[in-house]
Amino acid sequence: MDTNDKSNEALEPETRKLVSRRDFLKIGCLGSAAVGLGVCAASSFASSPPEVDLQTFRFGEDNMKERILIAYASATGSTVEVAAAIGETLAGHEVGVDVRPIREISGLEDGYADVVVGSAVQYGDWLPEAIDFVKANQHALKAIPVALFCVHIRNLGDDPTSQNNRLAYLDSVRSLLEPAAEGFFAGRFNRQGAALLMPSLVARFLPTLDFRNWEKIRTWTESIYTQLVGSGMQWTIE
Repeated sequence: MDTNDKSNEALEPETRKLVSRRDFLKIGCLGSAAVGLGVCAASSFASSPPEVDLQTFRFGEDNMKERILIAYASATGSTVEVAAAIGETLAGHEVGVDVRPIREISGLEDGYADVVVGSAVQYGDWLPEAIDFVKANQHALKAIPVALFCVHIRNLGDDPTSQNNRLAYLDSVRSLLEPAAEGFFAGRFNRQGAALLMPSLVARFLPTLDFRNWEKIRTWTESIYTQLVGSGMQWTIE
């Protein structure tokens, strides 16, 4: 994918430097303190977070024989854009790609040669709708190559503890099927995410922190294409 192509700008916000968990907590504490001082005066002017738009994307020509499904679950919108970037990159291999929110998929339709399933992480696990999707389609998913990815805001470091905690995000899904590949990507922390952790009035004032690394996402996607259509060897990109 050409990173200079203006058509990709909507999917490629500027990548920001990852912060440590200590810095992340520090930001949260400072934000809460600042809000505590000004909330009475400014609360009437704080807008509510916009609702998350769970979009559907279709990449590649409609007449392409081989199609790949990317099924995603998102709580705050960060995973939507990650799934779209994965779909657009895969389509560069002259395959058709459907990117669809899991909640709009009633069943795993015939005709998909490969499937990529991804979810935001909350409380150390995939969103319930993503786990339910795998359970409901377990038989079909076992018959084709499947790649999995997580979008998370904690355990972003390279230390052994962070790495082990990241791998544990997929424990409940690995018990249902054997993925051909796994990916773990830093997400975006915005007001929707903050509202899950603190009072909504406070969350309205927190800035957006975007840690997504689009180059890493593309690199993983290029790699899983070989994994999905080639050998069944399993591996993980951190």
